[in-house]
Parts: sequence; C-alpha cells; structure tokens
Amino acid sequence: WSSAKAVIGGAQVQFFAGDQLLGTPRPDRSGRSYRLDVPVGTVSDRMDLQVRASGRRLDAVGIAIQGNSRTLTASPFTASTAAALPPVGVDPGKRGKFQTIRGEYHLPAVKLPDHPEPVEMRAVVVAPKGATGRRPIALFLHGRHATCYGGGEVDGSWPCRAGTKPIPSYRGYLRAQRLLASQGYVTVSISANGINGQDAESPDGGAGARSSLIRLHLGHWADWTSGDQSAAPAIVRKSPRAELSQVLLMGHSRGGDGVNRAAMDSVTPPPSGIDGYPGRVRWTIRGTVLLAPTLFGHNPEPDVPSVVILPGCDGDVYDLQGQISVDGTNGHGSGTALHSSVFVVGANHNFFNSEWTPGLAVAPAADDWFDPNDAVCGQGSKSLRLKPVQQQRVGATYIAAAARLFVKDDDRVLPLLDGSGVRAPSVRKARVLSHAIGAARLPFVLPAANLKVKATGTTKAHLCRQVSRRKSLCARWSPHFLAFPGATEDPDRYAVSLKWSKAGGSGAKLRPHQPMSLAGSTSLALRIIVPPNSPAKTFDVVVTDSAGRKATLGRTSLAGLPGTNVTVGDWGQEVRLSLTAARRGGLNLRQMKELQLIPRSGQGKAWLLDAWGWRSGTPVARITKTARIDIGTLGPVAETDSATTHQMPVSVSGNVAGKLRLFTIDANAGKVTTRLVTVRPGTRQIDVPLRVAGDSKYGYDGYYVVFAQAVKGTIIGSFAGLLEVTENDPAPTPTVTPVVEVAEGRALRWRLTLSEPAAVDLRLPLTILPPDGAELSTTDVPARWMRDYLGDPLPSRPLSDTDDSYLTVEIPAGKVTADFVLPTAKDRLTEGPEQVRFQVGLPGGAPFEAPLAGPEMIGIVTDAS
Repeated sequence: WSSAKAVIGGAQVQFFAGDQLLGTPRPDRSGRSYRLDVPVGTVSDRMDLQVRASGRRLDAVGIAIQGNSRTLTASPFTASTAAALPPVGVDPGKRGKFQTIRGEYHLPAVKLPDHPEPVEMRAVVVAPKGATGRRPIALFLHGRHATCYGGGEVDGSWPCRAGTKPIPSYRGYLRAQRLLASQGYVTVSISANGINGQDAESPDGGAGARSSLIRLHLGHWADWTSGDQSAAPAIVRKSPRAELSQVLLMGHSRGGDGVNRAAMDSVTPPPSGIDGYPGRVRWTIRGTVLLAPTLFGHNPEPDVPSVVILPGCDGDVYDLQGQISVDGTNGHGSGTALHSSVFVVGANHNFFNSEWTPGLAVAPAADDWFDPNDAVCGQGSKSLRLKPVQQQRVGATYIAAAARLFVKDDDRVLPLLDGSGVRAPSVRKARVLSHAIGAARLPFVLPAANLKVKATGTTKAHLCRQVSRRKSLCARWSPHFLAFPGATEDPDRYAVSLKWSKAGGSGAKLRPHQPMSLAGSTSLALRIIVPPNSPAKTFDVVVTDSAGRKATLGRTSLAGLPGTNVTVGDWGQEVRLSLTAARRGGLNLRQMKELQLIPRSGQGKAWLLDAWGWRSGTPVARITKTARIDIGTLGPVAETDSATTHQMPVSVSGNVAGKLRLFTIDANAGKVTTRLVTVRPGTRQIDVPLRVAGDSKYGYDGYYVVFAQAVKGTIIGSFAGLLEVTENDPAPTPTVTPVVEVAEGRALRWRLTLSEPAAVDLRLPLTILPPDGAELSTTDVPARWMRDYLGDPLPSRPLSDTDDSYLTVEIPAGKVTADFVLPTAKDRLTEGPEQVRFQVGLPGGAPFEAPLAGPEMIGIVTDAS
C-alpha cells in the first residue's frame, strides 16, 4: 500500500481502515511521499480508507481517499485545485490602463419609511483618471454591521452617541473599486449605517430601505450626468460622466438583499406608499453581484443577470441562503438572464470588506468564523482558509468578471461564471467553482411532481422534496434545500436522490412529463450534489429520444467539496457533456424523452438538481411582465375579549395573471397555514383575513406573520407582513410563602399562588439577592443541582454571586399554584443558620428589560441535629 501524493508538512502520518490502525508509513527523503506495506487481505475496498496527520483526517480538508487491492492513494480535491483548471481567456482581475482618482461626497440626510431617524447620504468615489466619454457606473452597498465605534468598542446605535464615530463600512471595497476604475468604470460605494441602526424591526430585514437608498444615489447621479455639474460634489466633477444605461450593483450581506430589491424596484416600481424613492427610473441595471448575501424573502429578480459569491466558511450567513438567488429564478421570468453561483473555498463573511477585517479596519473587527479548530475553516487550516488579502482579491476579480460580462457584453469571461471549469490567474491559488442557470439554457430534466424516476439493480433513486418533514426529504442540509420562512412543506421544489451499492447496472432513468427540446444546444449541463469529502463519484450519462434511440454522451466525475459537520459542502457542482454523440447517433434533439445516470464508481449517493441544454454565449436579458405582490404591515392592535378579524394589506400591481403561495404563522401557537392564491389581471388586493381569538385572561402579546412566495407569473417585493396584538388583560399577581426553614440536607420549598389563572404558561424569573445574615453557599446545595442551574460549585461562594438567569418558576396555563424547590446538602460543619433570598419577577414586564420586582422568598437552613 502506498501514498504518493500526501503532502503533510512534517506531521506524523498514519494509515487507517476505519478505526483500525494499519501503521505509520515511511517517508521518502523529501518527506512528501509515504509508503506502508500491509499483508494482502488486511484491507478490503469496502472499508473506510483514511490518511491521518497528527490525528486529523486529511479527507476532512478536501483529500479524497481511494483504494483497491493494490494501492491506497491520497489525491487532492481536484475539482477546485487552481493548477488543475485551465485559465480563462481574459483575466478580469488584471489591472486596466487607467490611473484612478478618489474622493467622497456627503449630501443632506434623507428620511426613509419606517426609519424614525434620517439616513446619511455619504459615498466614496473611485474613478478612472483621464478617461473620455461616458463611463459605466458600479455602485457598492455594504451589509449590516456595527454602526459606531469609540473607546475600543462598537455598537449599533444611530445616530452615533457623543464620543463615538460612524464605522466607515462603505470604504471597505476600495480594492475592487480601484480595479474597476482602472478598467474604465466610475465606482461609488455608499454608506448605510442609518439603516443598519434602525432596521431591527423591519419585516423584510431592511431590504426595501436599502433599495430606496441605492435609488436615491442613482437619482443624484442621473441629475449630475444629464445637467449642469456645477452643483455636483467635487469628486463627481473630476470624474468622467457616468453612463446610467450601464449600471452594475454590488451588495454585501444584507446589502445583497438590498441590491436585489433595487434591481427589482427599478424594473417593477413598488407601491408609492411604501417606497422611499419618489422619482422616476432614469437608469438601467445591467447586472448585480451579491456577495455573501442574505435573501430572507427567497425573492430574486429573475430578469436582471446576477452573480452570487458564496464563501465556504461564512460564519454569519452560515446557511448560504444567497444560493436561492440562483435556484429561485428557476421557472420565473423570461429565462434569458444568467444567474451564476460562485463558491469560494476557505472564504469567510467579513473579510470581503476591509473595514470588517482585523488589522485593516479603523474600528474593532473580528473573524466571523466561530470555530477556530474546525478542520476546514479554523485558523489552523493553512491549506484552505484564505487570508484577507487573498479573499479580497477573489472578490474584486469576480466583481470585475460580472461587470465585464453584464455591462461590456464580453463573453470571454463567461466560462468563469457559468460552470465551465476555468480559473482566473488573478485569484492565484484560491479554490473557486461556479455553476449557473438561465441565459437561455433549455430545460431538460427539472425535478417536479410529474417527473418519472425509475431505478433497478443496485441503484435506488426517487423524487425527493427539498423542504419537508416527511421521509421524502432530500437531505437534512444544503443551501439548495433551505426552507422558505415559515414553510415546513414546499410542494414546488424537488430534486432526485440517488444511492447505489456498487457500480454498473442500468442506474437511474429520469423521464420528464413530455419530450423536451435540446435543439441548438451543444452540451448537456447537470448540477449534481455529492457528499462533502467523498471520493470522486463517476457516472455514465445516457440520453434517449422519443423514437427510443440512445446515445452515451460520456463519463463524468465529481469529488466532494471540503466539509465538516459545521461547514457547507453540499453545494451543487456543474458537469457538462457534449451532445456530439447524440447527433452522430441520429437522435432527434427536439424530442428528448429520457436522461439516464449510471454509476461507474463504488457505492455512494448524490442528488441531481437539474439538467439543461447548454450553448456558449449570453443572450440579451429580456424583461417579462409580472404581477408584483407587496405585503404591508398592521398594528399593533389591542386584544379584545371576543374574536376579531383583521385584514393584512397585500397589494398587486401589473395586469398579469399569476400564482403565489401565502404562509400565515400564528407565532404564539406555533401554527402555520398555507394556501395557493391565483391572481387575475386587474386584481389590486388579495384578501388575507387574520382571525384573532380574544379572551379575558392574561396572555402574552400575539404575533401573526404573513409571507408570500412566488409560484408562477408573479414577483414578490415586500414579502412579509406583521400583525402585533397587544395584551389588554392585567397580569395576575403572585403571592408566596415568604419564609421557609429546614435543617441542612432537606429541601426548601416555597409555594407561589397567582391571583387568577393565566391563558398561557407563565415563567416567573427568580433573582438571588444577598440576605441580611450569613448566606447559603454554592457548596451548601447538591453539586448536580448547582451545575444544572447556577454553574460550577467550586470555588465555594455565596449563591448571590452566581448567574441565576436559568432560575424560574413555571405555572401552567389555567393553574394558579406552583412550587419552587431548593435542595440543600448535609455536612458535618457547625455553621449556624444560613439564609438564601429570592425575588420573584412579575409577569407583564417589557420584553428584553429587567422583570418587575415581585414578592421575596427567604429560606433559612440550620445545622443538622
């Protein structure tokens, strides 16, 4: 047995078969290759063959281990190794011919809906020096971050308190701005601290406000471009005039949500009552770049091209929900816009912005990744974690790639974004993969309820639900399978699950509900998920036309992405096979009825997301007419003694038929209801009644949330509405047995009695206060009880010096009494009487504030007789 490619760096190397240690191999003189002789028959192909260095599995960081009766080979994760991918024809990360200039502007603050305090209008501009003619404009928006800093600390207030300064998050993308400016773009990065400090209660997470802010800036640029520039800021006058028909938007984190919404609002204007931009649209968004974005509403704009950049070590948006900006466009819009997903191995959330990066930021900053010991993303993982400068270089390069493709129509960079498997030399050793849909790809197999799936022999395959509580769930975790807010079942999203015990057989046959056309396509593109760290999964791909003629397109192979139990590795990789064999075999590409996947590697599993007919190039993105849906917000309203009904405002714009799905959540009851709604041309409002049950007993404030999800022919703007129902009944008051005395070793027991029963379970907090006399200590109660509620008993200390945040008395709904029991421990010391003193918190206090002070409970413990 030998390992010829394990590069360990001096660590102790051991070979394992499962948990069985095979031995420590001998290194050669270079220390880079290892060999171990093992008797024949010791290891079989079915064992889990591993190589470990100092106890750490190498396959947990992207090394695929493969074995047969003669050799055990440790080979790198070849799908993302930079050296294994051919370079793209034009490197977008290469600096352009222009020198750059930089400056800032600061305009009067603006008032946005649902934001009490004005929001700043501040930006940094980097532009090409000496460029002639009008130049495309790229606008950047940072995400949700702390707003103010001072004295070595940060906070989220707005306006900033005296003695603190605004954090300049908007200056965090200067590397990307300089790169684009050198290539001829006017770039502007805007500040959004005023939104970050006020969006905590926005049902859409502040996406609408960020869209308004973006469009307010674009409105000023439209003024400065079309008219007299004498009133424009100095940096604007020094810059080339911007071409507002060529706009690229880049948004990071919640800025990505805002950028997506700004693109949507520019194509399909929102209702004026909820919009913070009062002017008309005088620009054209040619594309968007969403950098580690949120997309809470699963509502991507389908007809504006986009690139989402997903960091594999995102410790903030750790579910990589931005993947929905690609998957969520499937079946919506014209299908002509390219939607690309770029997966960056080893990148975190914060380091794309230099002002969020320790050592580069003027304010305190942090690495958002939460587990420093993680094999893939921890700081010790030198082979996978990107350094800040490396990560910012990747971000700048792929932003520039999107600009070149969407704004300059330069298809030479398309292979970087559409899953063609090339690399940009500028990102050097960074491991970057991509896949895409849209751009007029022709649908072949799009898993849906009417897809027929058949498997025989050693292969099992079935149609699985991406979101479900049933056994038909595709997988527990993948950014492709994220649930829509409030959804426990989603009948519109499927994939195909495959599992096989050995290679060969007929594999899985997938047949759409009707023959599909691949005419004009040069290749078949498939998006497939394989488990993280898994050895390469190899498939033969066969297609069949309506006449029964078959063609084997070829063999394809996918290795698992690096992953651990807390990182994302279940991301769909794109493979592509030429349709030449189908043409040579005389297949009718206009009538293709079946796709067949035949496993050619050992046992494994995989999930097929979809299969498309592909050809090179990008068509002009065509805007389709849709019905736009926006949900408003009600309340708060006061509870009454009897049931009442309230109408959630849901508006419709556009004279187009369509369908959407509404989810209604009663937060207190934990109940979710859903219904499919058909919108007809001319519809202006959707009836969404919310029935609120009243009573005369005390309960908590009620919350009802309504979410909207596009199904067909619709687009969702404001996707969430909230109804808050404030409690109108007074809280019951508790009384207690105030003083209890026992000998040590026995339990103190107090009884609490409410003045009347409540409609909900009450949890009354207990605060430990210092008593007037000697106090019971942490070693005067049983150690197990201490650890369960108050922490480690050692060192011995007064009970009032512990964290009592877990101490409560629970009184069930409809009941009026409950006991609180404090056990004590018996010892042989003569200590005299010791006391413990509790204060009961009253129900009805304000959320997130200290509870109102209620009655006290005092316990006295005497020495055992």
